[in-house]
Amino acid sequence: MLPDDIAARMLGNRRHLHAHPELSNHETGTQAYLRAALAAEGLADVRDAAATGLVLDVVGAAGPSNRALAIRADIDALPIAEQTGLPFASTRPGVMHACGHDAHAAMAVAAAAALHRRRAEFRGTVRFIFQPAEEAEPLGGRRIVAEGWLDNVEAAIGIHVDPYLPTGRIAVAAGPYTLACDIFDIRIVGRSAHAATPHEGVDALAIAAALVGELQRLVSREASAFEPVVLSITAFQAGSGAYNIVADHAALKGTLRTGNPDMRARTMRRIAEVATALASAHGASAETKIVAGEPAVVNDGAMARLIATAAGPAAVVAAPGWAAADDFGFYSERVPAAYFRLGVQAPDAVETFALHHPQFRIDEAALPLGAATLVAASLGFLG
Repeated sequence: MLPDDIAARMLGNRRHLHAHPELSNHETGTQAYLRAALAAEGLADVRDAAATGLVLDVVGAAGPSNRALAIRADIDALPIAEQTGLPFASTRPGVMHACGHDAHAAMAVAAAAALHRRRAEFRGTVRFIFQPAEEAEPLGGRRIVAEGWLDNVEAAIGIHVDPYLPTGRIAVAAGPYTLACDIFDIRIVGRSAHAATPHEGVDALAIAAALVGELQRLVSREASAFEPVVLSITAFQAGSGAYNIVADHAALKGTLRTGNPDMRARTMRRIAEVATALASAHGASAETKIVAGEPAVVNDGAMARLIATAAGPAAVVAAPGWAAADDFGFYSERVPAAYFRLGVQAPDAVETFALHHPQFRIDEAALPLGAATLVAASLGFLG
């Protein structure tokens, strides 16, 4: 159980963070607030990480040990205008904690405070990583690994709220648990012409429209039904805006989500090949740029069992992984890791809003279980 005073401060921290959200790589106010919140719990040895993040080590006093466990809590918000009507709703227009990172950070502060009180019960170190920029490039998870914050860590734990899972429940399982996510831009360059004589030009808009359908065939005809591949075109722009001019350029944007590294590499290559070939067949050219994002989160079996034991069998439910991405994948690439989902759906919820929705909200009664699970998992790993 979480001590009552720590639980009360956790709630206050979450509400403050929710009211003062900051976008990826701009979390300076969040960084300062979390530093002060940790200091208020007697945790002052806090270091900056990934520019706008923090790292704190809680060291056990039961005896010497080189063992170390990392706990990641992301802290950034999203460019979304909040519509919840909560009394502690965002005070910053167009910015909202619509993914629960305010709750993640508050639970991590509470877990650090509880472990600090109980440091006589364990040997080794629990490293709390308050990570910026989970939502947007340049990704904070990549930078945390590059800066060496996992170099002396044996394993890592990540937590994420789940609005479709009831309060009091936790989902965790071994194996792939989120998908890798990469972004791509394709520019088609044709030749302008009068709309009355389109044969004198090369219609980039028509080529790009055909490309939207062709790229979907990479999923429906080139990927196994047992391999997760999600390819989404999310933006399409073409032409000058005039009614009577054939478009000489068009641009597509999208994301590729995969669960298998080989399929990821193959589909990346095929996106560029199909764009180039289709454009060439119609007398145009194509430029494709693909930016590799976060890898898939893959849960280690022993670490998943550790979380299940820490939460208790009554709390754990069987639930599939997410097609969404999370840059905790950089952690699970580096060390054995477990990423688990905390149910935050209130028992009396009339309607549930998804992550990244302007009316997304969480049941705050779920937070003590999340923080207590982090504490119990830490003690189980190091104790």
